[in-house]
Amino acid sequence: MNSELPTGWTIERVRALSGDPSAISLSFDRLVVLEVAGQGDYEPLRPDVILAFHDLCLVRDDGEWFMGQLDDDGSVICWASYGSDLDKAIRGL
Repeated sequence: MNSELPTGWTIERVRALSGDPSAISLSFDRLVVLEVAGQGDYEPLRPDVILAFHDLCLVRDDGEWFMGQLDDDGSVICWASYGSDLDKAIRGL
């Protein structure tokens, strides 16, 4: 598991803000990629935090949060950057 949430953040705070009481921090032993829009290609990410809630994942790579989805094989496919603010990323702003 990873526990490198931003200062002031706990998994309980992630659960409260996301509305998902079962939100968890995931391990890094999985493929994490960013889908390159319009190209059908993927760019590998090297996350230092992976959060899963509802059917979504937020992945932090180099200070930036990417929204994605956990695939059946455990990999995460991200489709967009939600910026550097975890609060805004969770709320989808």
